[in-house]
Amino acid sequence: MANHKSAIKRIRSSDVKRSANRLQHKTARNAIRNLRNNSNKKDAKKQLPKVISLLDKLVKKNIIHLNKASNLKSKLEKHVASL
Repeated sequence: MANHKSAIKRIRSSDVKRSANRLQHKTARNAIRNLRNNSNKKDAKKQLPKVISLLDKLVKKNIIHLNKASNLKSKLEKHVASL
């Protein structure tokens, strides 16, 4: 266990940030999964901008890497186009 006040506070704040990041990441993964499972092209086209926005927000907050988000967006766009 940490001995300094600042280290204790740092542990507390990093736990809060970690849980918030995990929630955002899980939400985005669920949105991606729902989009991939959607077989209706009209609904998928409606969902795509929202999912892309979620991915961009994750990149902006350094939760996922820019290239990972780009790969995911590309694959999702191909999937929606192939419906």
